[in-house]
Amino acid sequence: MQSEHITGLTAHQVEENRLKYGENIITPPPRRPAWKLFLEKFRDPLIIILLIAGVLSVGISCYEYWGLHEGATVFFEPVGIFAAILLATGLAFYFEQKADKEFAILNKVNDDELVQVIREGNPTMVTKREVVYGDIVVITTGMEIPADGQLLEAVSLNIDESTLTGEPMAHKTTVEADFDPDATFPSDHAMRGTKVMEGHGVMRVTAVGDHTENGKVFEAARIDDHIKTPLDEQFDKLGRLITRCAYAVAVAIVIGRVVMYVTSTPFEWMSFMAYLLQTFMIAVTLVVVSVPEGLPMAVTLALAYSMRRMLKTNNLVRKLHACETMGATTVICTDKTGTLTQNQMRVSAMKISDTIPHDLLVEGIAANSTAELDLSGEKPSVIGNPTEGALLLWLHDQGADYRKIRDSLTTIDELPFTTERKYMATAVSNASGRRMLYVKGAPEIVFGMSDDACGTSRAEIDRELLEFQNQGMRTLGFACKPLDDGEDPVKDGKIVANGLTFMGIASISDPIRPDVADAVKDVNNAGINVKIVTGDTPATAREIGRQIGIWTDTDSAEAIITGQEFEALDDEQLLQRVEGLKIIARARPMDKKRLVEALQSKGEVVAVTGDGTNDAPALKAAQVGLSMGDGTSVAKEASDITIIDNSFSSIGKAVMWGRSLYRNIQRFILFQMTVNIVACLIVLCGAFMGMQSPLTVTQMLWVNLIMDTFAAMALASLPPTPSVMHDAPRDRREFIITRPMRRFIIGTGGLFFAVLLAFLYYLKHTDLTSLTQIGHLPIHNDTGLSAYELSVFFTTFVFLQFWNMFNARAFETGRSAFHFKDCEGFVAIAVMILIGQVMIVNVGDELFNVVPLHISDWVIIILSTSSVLWIGELLRWWERRLS
Repeated sequence: MQSEHITGLTAHQVEENRLKYGENIITPPPRRPAWKLFLEKFRDPLIIILLIAGVLSVGISCYEYWGLHEGATVFFEPVGIFAAILLATGLAFYFEQKADKEFAILNKVNDDELVQVIREGNPTMVTKREVVYGDIVVITTGMEIPADGQLLEAVSLNIDESTLTGEPMAHKTTVEADFDPDATFPSDHAMRGTKVMEGHGVMRVTAVGDHTENGKVFEAARIDDHIKTPLDEQFDKLGRLITRCAYAVAVAIVIGRVVMYVTSTPFEWMSFMAYLLQTFMIAVTLVVVSVPEGLPMAVTLALAYSMRRMLKTNNLVRKLHACETMGATTVICTDKTGTLTQNQMRVSAMKISDTIPHDLLVEGIAANSTAELDLSGEKPSVIGNPTEGALLLWLHDQGADYRKIRDSLTTIDELPFTTERKYMATAVSNASGRRMLYVKGAPEIVFGMSDDACGTSRAEIDRELLEFQNQGMRTLGFACKPLDDGEDPVKDGKIVANGLTFMGIASISDPIRPDVADAVKDVNNAGINVKIVTGDTPATAREIGRQIGIWTDTDSAEAIITGQEFEALDDEQLLQRVEGLKIIARARPMDKKRLVEALQSKGEVVAVTGDGTNDAPALKAAQVGLSMGDGTSVAKEASDITIIDNSFSSIGKAVMWGRSLYRNIQRFILFQMTVNIVACLIVLCGAFMGMQSPLTVTQMLWVNLIMDTFAAMALASLPPTPSVMHDAPRDRREFIITRPMRRFIIGTGGLFFAVLLAFLYYLKHTDLTSLTQIGHLPIHNDTGLSAYELSVFFTTFVFLQFWNMFNARAFETGRSAFHFKDCEGFVAIAVMILIGQVMIVNVGDELFNVVPLHISDWVIIILSTSSVLWIGELLRWWERRLS
């Protein structure tokens, strides 16, 4: 059928089909309102606990204000809790919204590109979105196919289907005998989003918009089955632990105090009810004190800090949780083209007979080619067939200008490549009148046409071809012949000239990126398995696997599978084989998603890389989806992180950041829980001893500010540690508070409590006016606490926690707490806390219930409490010596 005889749709049919089949637009995912996205931040289990604690704190404050007629300062505690909640949720919301805006800039979609269609017998230009079902679309080299369609004409038509199948080149034809039975999509169909690399044709549109294969994959990627991240699971456990412990101790306080009252005091209803109300107040206070207000904010700050810093390593993070989840990754499922490879065919070997002049080979490659090079950018890019383009790139690397060579020649005759012939030929003459015929094609065909093999046997050719094919490479053979005057080398669509000389063969492949092998080695050393999922052939995929180091000679056939074999496995068979699989070749769009889900069911934490529309379902299903910066908009929309520079090494950096981030969160929990244990024990001790808390509400607010906000910022800003890449991935079932952390928290918290309780007892039974008097004053009966003694106790409490912050920073790093390289933020915040405490004590007066201290007092407190750090340093030195 010829395009000039095709009339196409009428204007009425266009409108009718648009109403019936819809517009040629892939419906974007619905954007949820900002208020809904903000409210989702309150689903965090620790935020929920904080909300409950805040409500209880409001109740206590209201009773104290209106029932006990205390000052307005009683409302500082609930205000502090709700401020912490809003700060944590607000920061998370702000940073995700900012990342989305950056992502929108990166991910522009243009449905207004013009395409040529035939309507009412006339060629006309319409935008891509205006193409309708039944339209006749004219296909030309370089265009992106606007919709799915069946070919009516196809002339030397080759289409890049990598966005849908991962396969960079698919030959298209309308001749049924030449159909590829192994092709993912029929050989006479062109699919939306694929790109025409060479040739031209005409197609009738059979599907538009969401009904195209591209649209169906995008629809599958929209299904957002929320998968809990490892950090979500850890915080669920931590939240349950804190809640159970707090309520258990609160109940114990109520029961214990009631028993104490009944056994020691004559029962009287009014007195008992007042005592019971006070007991409930103490129990609720303990619940409020035990909740780590700063933890959600610490996590948010750590994630946000990592998000901003990861952008400098070419990782654009769209979802905060993805920062940390990368650190828990145990398996990376990656595509091949564009991620592991350069997505540009290059000559890997050129084996030409020594008897062939180099100039003759160069002229033959330049003349006998339909490809072009775009030399306007920083590096040359291919226009046309990638395989032929690889030969031109080879010429460019040799310093030869193919355009000058072509301009110096006159084409006499040419024979385009077809799948039937498996070769192409061009006859040319130069300025001096010399006439040459150049042939290029399948090596076995070209060799068979040649009379002179230049001393090369067919066995040698076959051996070299087998070697290249086993490495997944494409091969081309070259031949040439000087033509006599008047000799016609081509007749009836084939070469009729005799006396061809076989020049040699070239092997062509899509080379791996220079940094990939080292990057894969790094993630393998970190205990992360890498699996390749590609639409390419098993031989090519296996060779790429060998080059990057995931395929070895000891691997059996069980480690590689084709898409058809993969689809044939039932769920039980898949679960038995999934962890042993290293490569899926000839994969189909939903194969990678099924692989991800099978790995997750085995307890793996899966990250997926991809740049094509076919990768979108798997990107969405994985715990972390990693799209490439030059990937399709569908892939990027489905991902959590976009690798801007397309480099696999950037993925390794994301893993390092994620693991370091988790360590920083653990350090903050270590620090925060130590403070909480001390505070809870003081409340608990006071409940059974009739002793009120020596820290006022405003003092506790400052302590919370130090221990929550400032400490969160200090520990969240710690830089990543490269040494984490030598560790195995953590077990996602392992509790976030590890055994060494438990020992530290209980040991340090218990020690602090014992020291503070003993110090408090001493202060209550002496009349201390200067710390230089310690050890020289007699111990009396309970004399209460003066303003000076309360100031000393408050400052001592703060500095014990201050020095412990350094211990938390150095926890399990194998380094000294005085290692400050790249820790400017931590040092600045430590100085801020130090200055802040001095200022509050010196000018806080009645608001903080303090009086100024002497210089000697400051020196004694700072030096004595610093023993916390020196003991920690001694223990760390001993551990390093033992290891």
